[in-house]
Amino acid sequence: MAFDSLSERLNKTMRNIAGKGRLSDANMEDMLKEVRLALLEADVNYRIVKQFLEEIREKARGEDVINSVEPGQMLVKIVHDQLIELLGNEQAGLNFKEEGMTIIMLVGLQGTGKTTSVAKIARICANKFNRKNMLIAADVIRPAAIEQLQTLGKEIDTEVFTLGTSTGALETVRRGVEYAKKNGYDTVFIDTAGRLHIDEELMNELRQINNAVHPDEILLTVDAMTGQDIVNVARAFSETLPLTGLVVTKFDGDSRGGGVLSVKKITNVPVKFVGEGEKIEDMDIFYPDRMADRILGMGDIVSLVERAQEKMDLEESEKMAERMLSGKFTMDDMLKQFEQIQKLGSLGGIMKMLPGFSQYADVLDETKANDAMKHTKAIIQSMTPYERANPAKIRSTMKKRIARGSGTTVNDVNRLINQFNKMKKAMDQIGNMQRAGSLNEESLERMMENAEKNGQIPANLRMPYRNNKKN
Repeated sequence: MAFDSLSERLNKTMRNIAGKGRLSDANMEDMLKEVRLALLEADVNYRIVKQFLEEIREKARGEDVINSVEPGQMLVKIVHDQLIELLGNEQAGLNFKEEGMTIIMLVGLQGTGKTTSVAKIARICANKFNRKNMLIAADVIRPAAIEQLQTLGKEIDTEVFTLGTSTGALETVRRGVEYAKKNGYDTVFIDTAGRLHIDEELMNELRQINNAVHPDEILLTVDAMTGQDIVNVARAFSETLPLTGLVVTKFDGDSRGGGVLSVKKITNVPVKFVGEGEKIEDMDIFYPDRMADRILGMGDIVSLVERAQEKMDLEESEKMAERMLSGKFTMDDMLKQFEQIQKLGSLGGIMKMLPGFSQYADVLDETKANDAMKHTKAIIQSMTPYERANPAKIRSTMKKRIARGSGTTVNDVNRLINQFNKMKKAMDQIGNMQRAGSLNEESLERMMENAEKNGQIPANLRMPYRNNKKN
């Protein structure tokens, strides 16, 4: 994901400075040197880096930091606040009209994922803001773009207006807007044509559309993989059109992320959405404060909860929790747990959103973790309903049959049953404590220590919690 290398470098630097009992000019300059290198390696514009460090110096030498009990921690907070300011201070939402129809036009170069982004953002508007959307296929240069938008429109259950490739983009947009008004749509998305590079023909077409329908939002789609060129593209488009925001795609790639950090400061155009995958649901609203948290390894619990609310069956999860605490935890419940977790995305991505766990995400072997989960699911799915409900009664002949059916070994089956028994025992303990009214932070910590000693949870997964308590 973008910012991974920057996050790793800054995390190491922040941990070093946070451990200093006193803050001096010497150790502060050492820290700023590391921050400077981290930002430059992440491809952040050098002018932005210089200004960023000067602002940190100025705030770090203030009276509040000098007299602080934990000056190192205060410096971490200053870097965190400056990152938020660099990313845009606060979340920049879409400008929906209070009355009448809102028109949103997406522009950008070819290959940046513009057409897919139109459908993804329309889906967000329908689900989160209860908007009645219509899409206009105004990319008449690339015939496949119209078919692609129609396919995406069916996927999100949204009408797509098109007059085919024989009618010009300007006329398509005019008639599409008229059609949307007559049919009671409150939000219209215009998918415009792109080019492999910025040229006068492209800009003229976009100017004409802008002058004809006056969109309330003009969002520029840029590819995170292009690095500093994001700034150049954004500047060129902003000189032609009154851009209101950026949509950054391929944010899940291995880009260094410096362009995203630079673009708001240089162009004054905020990032509004980030795309983190190929699926229609892989688009998120951009929150600068949450991204700053993730860059500094502080996690992003709010986004994780929102993702869980959107993708997980919360009613089923509540029922499962009740069953677990009442001592009725079965292999079926374990299987459902794995399926719910998989809906949230990759294990590494989830760990990066949990405070204190980002350091483990980088050493996690995603392939092995996914394979292990697949094998576990296959073992459970190879069991009969009776065996899932009564794992303790599974005999050796049954284990051989389950191993053959799941393509695993009897040892794998035994290992899963043992792990299940340990989990069930831990759940029973929590349930008993809850019913007795003795479930509190101290008792939960004590229980976790015992669970760790007994192998019910891996020791390294509990370390972040323990370290946070000591600090």
